[in-house]
Amino acid sequence: MAINTQRTSSAQQTTEHGFIAATFIRLMQIFVFLVLTLLFSIMIEWIGMATNFWDEPGLQHSENMLIQELTYLNNDFKRSAIVQKPAKFAGNFAINFYELTFKKTGIQSAVRWLAKPTQATKTKSAKFRRRIHAYYLLVEHYILASMLVTKIFAVRLAVLLLAFPAFILLALVGLVDGLVQRDIRRWSGGRESSFVYHWAKKSLYPFLILPWIIYLAMPESIHPNLIVLPFAVCFSISVTIMAATFKKYI
Repeated sequence: MAINTQRTSSAQQTTEHGFIAATFIRLMQIFVFLVLTLLFSIMIEWIGMATNFWDEPGLQHSENMLIQELTYLNNDFKRSAIVQKPAKFAGNFAINFYELTFKKTGIQSAVRWLAKPTQATKTKSAKFRRRIHAYYLLVEHYILASMLVTKIFAVRLAVLLLAFPAFILLALVGLVDGLVQRDIRRWSGGRESSFVYHWAKKSLYPFLILPWIIYLAMPESIHPNLIVLPFAVCFSISVTIMAATFKKYI
C-alpha cells in the first residue's frame, strides 16, 4: 500500500515537473519568435533604406508607418473584449515595450551620448569621442529607424493581443456548427473521413501563427482587419471541419 502511494506521488510530481518544463519551453519559444520577428522587421527596413526601395527617404518611411498605425488604432479600435480603452492600452503597451527595450537596457542613453558633439580639444579621449561620433553619424538614420520600427512592432503586438478574442469567438462558433454537422452526419448514416479530420487539425497551427508573422513583419502599413479577420475565419473553418469529421476511434 505504501509502495503504491509512493508511486502515485512520484508520478504526480513527474507530471507537474513535465507541465512546468513544457510551459517554460513554450514561453521561451514565444520570446525567441518575437525577438526574431523584430530583428527581421528591422533588417527589412534597413535594406529598404540602403537600396532606396522606399518612396520616402531616410526616416520618413518608418515615421509615416508609425503615424498610420496609430491612426488605425485610434480610429478603428474603440471597443475590446479585454480592456475598456483599447487605444490607451495599446499606447501604454508600446511605451512600456520601448522603455524596456531601449531605456532599461541603456541603449537610448548610449545613442544620446554618441549623438552629442564633442569639444574641439586635442586630448586622446576627445579625439576618440569625435571619431566615434563621426562613425555614429554614418549610421544615425539606421539606428533611429530601428527605434521607430520597434515602436511599430509594439503597437502591432498590442493590436494582435486585443484581436485574439476574435479567434476564440469564431472558433466557438465553428465548434458548435461542426458538432451539429457531426450529429446530422451520424444520424443520417453519412461517411466518415479521418483524413479530412487530420488535415483540418494540422491547419490550425498555421492559421493561428501566420497572422503574427505576417502582420508583425509587414514593411508597409496595413489595416489589421485585413490580416486578422481572414485568418480568424480560416481558423474557424478548420475547427468546424474538425468537429464535423471527428470520430470516436481515429
